[in-house]
Amino acid sequence: MDHRSFRHRLRAVAAPLLACVLAAGCTSGDGRSGSGGAGAAGLDDPYFPRLGNGGYDVRHYDLALDYDPATGRLTGTATIIARATQELSAFNLDLTGLTVDAASVDGEPAAVRRAGPELTVRPAAGIADGATFRTVVRYSGTPRTLTGDDGAREGWLRTSDGALALGQPTGSTAWFPGNHHPSDKASYAVAVTVPQGLRAVSNGELREQRTRGGRTTYVWRSAEPMASYLATVAIGRYDTKVSRTPSGLPVHTATKGAEADPELLARIPELLAWEVENFGPYPFSSVGAIVDPTVDVQYALETQTRPFYAKDTFTVEFVVHELAHQWYGNSVSPESWRDMWLNEGFAQYAEWLYAEDFEDTPAQQSFEEAFADPDNWAFAPAEPPSAADISADPVYYRGAMVLHKVRLAVGDDTFWEILRGWPAKYRHANASTEDFTRYVEEVAGEDLGALWDTWLYGEERPAGPSA
Repeated sequence: MDHRSFRHRLRAVAAPLLACVLAAGCTSGDGRSGSGGAGAAGLDDPYFPRLGNGGYDVRHYDLALDYDPATGRLTGTATIIARATQELSAFNLDLTGLTVDAASVDGEPAAVRRAGPELTVRPAAGIADGATFRTVVRYSGTPRTLTGDDGAREGWLRTSDGALALGQPTGSTAWFPGNHHPSDKASYAVAVTVPQGLRAVSNGELREQRTRGGRTTYVWRSAEPMASYLATVAIGRYDTKVSRTPSGLPVHTATKGAEADPELLARIPELLAWEVENFGPYPFSSVGAIVDPTVDVQYALETQTRPFYAKDTFTVEFVVHELAHQWYGNSVSPESWRDMWLNEGFAQYAEWLYAEDFEDTPAQQSFEEAFADPDNWAFAPAEPPSAADISADPVYYRGAMVLHKVRLAVGDDTFWEILRGWPAKYRHANASTEDFTRYVEEVAGEDLGALWDTWLYGEERPAGPSA
């Protein structure tokens, strides 16, 4: 995400799983047990303790959505394939607002109880530890626009001709039920039905488009695992195009208005190639952009394979930033929301590297400018004091400063080995700050404890940038 204030420049799940999803049932054995406890209603995240749920691991979401822009009403069916990690007599899903019309588990009706954003599903029979089970939730209503702890708008955002779903950090709960914590990633299929003449864009690749009775359905699939906050749906009168990079990677773009600079759109393959050179193989099977200045937000977001750009954010710096997130944040996702600096520090440093390579601005200069800004020293990047701070300046700029200090400490050759090796080691997985510091020290072959203490965890600004 690029959620900075205007003062700062607006300052391995695939084939077997899909086969399971298409099958009539997805239970390992009979999937039943005589007893079992309820899965935890929350994963005790440091900032969002009730977000996510315990007792199961989602493998795949199949979402069928029907949206009427005139009324704002959404009708949805969520089919969730998950594996139990304990015996389950009941389990929870996260869903904000919306009405649950019916639910079933492995084809049998299930009881449902609502308590705010927590949806408790009690299947007709218990689910065995290790069993794969299929939950279907039918729901409807008017999805909400949410306001995050930092005041940013997220969730389901209505526009003059449609809507846009943005999920960081909790907005995805506004439009589909699921395990909405970044530590539980899954593959996705999203089918969106809208009035004929409108487009519906989501993550991954467009697999089917069909029109019937004045309504068009767009079917998108994302085979690579994705955290729910990176899922998106964009509905409206978009100009959509599909091209390919020189290597054959599909480039899907959806744009509105003159702000969607065609020259910058055409540069996406070039910018991606530069990032591949620096960060290693691109981890997904498509790339692209959604550019919509009509959405009432003031940030860009790294929605997986299809970054979103709002008004005044479709610039080369933002594109470099959001593309870098495809490696750092999307493929390697945070273990908890405390680890956000691993997303934003890397993406911010990608901007510094771009400025170094193309704008005659050494990364050292960018580092010194960030060091001089007192706003970047409000807290340690690895320990934001509250949920409102996980997208604040220190997460970005001090996060990038940490990486620059690592570069200075280990030398360029080892640093680029780290830049490429980190997303390779944790490809399509989750990682924590502790995983990162341990990995860097393993690659560098030295103890960097003093660096971490000062730059990653230190609360006070050192006397000078060379400290």
